[in-house]
Amino acid sequence: MAGGRPKAELVLTEDERVTLTRWARRPKSSQALALRARIVLGCAEGLTNKDVADRERVTQPTVGKWRRRFVESRLDGLVDDPRPGRPASIATEKIEDVVVTTLEQTPTNATHWSRAKMAERSGLSKSTIGRVWKAFGLQPHRADHYKLSNDPLFTEKVYDIVGLYLDPPEAAVVLCVDEKSQIQALARSQPAFPMMPGMPEKRTHDYVRHGTSSLFAAFNIVDGTVITQMHRHHRAVDFREFLRHIDKQVPADLDVHLVADSYGTHKTPIVQSWLERHPRFHIHFTPTYSSWINQVERWFAELTRELLERGDHHSVHALERDIRAWVADWNTHPKPFIWTKTAEDILSSIARLIQRINGAGH
Repeated sequence: MAGGRPKAELVLTEDERVTLTRWARRPKSSQALALRARIVLGCAEGLTNKDVADRERVTQPTVGKWRRRFVESRLDGLVDDPRPGRPASIATEKIEDVVVTTLEQTPTNATHWSRAKMAERSGLSKSTIGRVWKAFGLQPHRADHYKLSNDPLFTEKVYDIVGLYLDPPEAAVVLCVDEKSQIQALARSQPAFPMMPGMPEKRTHDYVRHGTSSLFAAFNIVDGTVITQMHRHHRAVDFREFLRHIDKQVPADLDVHLVADSYGTHKTPIVQSWLERHPRFHIHFTPTYSSWINQVERWFAELTRELLERGDHHSVHALERDIRAWVADWNTHPKPFIWTKTAEDILSSIARLIQRINGAGH
């Protein structure tokens, strides 16, 4: 062996090879367990730590860790980091059963497992179930939401918009545009109790509605400044008025590239006619169900978190006044969002998601 410390010899029994192969290939296996199994199988093939690390896209120390752990403790060594105190007494088969059941079954009369339900089923303690789930990155209580785009031009639109983000055109401004419609002016039914040491702020759960307003916003991807306008509605004529407002705000010698969703008001004849009369404006539509690619949505999230979630407004006028003040403060020290994902990164990530979804159906 050229250089480095000699590696611990790793030879599998037939039963170990069958188990590791099952863990590595099971479509719904914990990704941590599947990775560890593939590492050990690669080492058993005679590959070097570097070869296995390159194949699995992990570091060499990670490969060395699981090679060593398997040689020392066999299959039990792939379960979790050893802790001080008495040695683990839970059989590998028991842990595998907990992991597989969590991934592939649901309890009676429930949509997902809790520690109590899994403990009752497996005969293990709730704390042990918690440790097993933590070791394999399982969180049955959580669920992320997604919706895949069915846009036939999805790929072309992703390349178009990401190209604007990563390489903005010269003599032009790129603005991410959208409207946050029907923002409610909500007044809590009782005054809030302020935060005190050891006690968070307390607010009533009920409120009185005092009308709505809509915020039109155009987020500059380069410097983070925002052009806004408040309207009581979000109709096509309101969007046209907002385009006129943008036209006045952006220097006349710059082209204007707008990133917008395919919402109906953005494509009406009244808007298209205005765009035709203003050739410096170029609109780029995001794919359907892909609001995540429009950076102004990230800015709306900031506004919601910092102002609207805990806002207390007894009139639409008060709501609009506070929003304008918040926007003015933002523009005194704007924060652009740094976009790093290439179109290829995005498409590859979506392809992996689709593969996982398809695999989960088998």
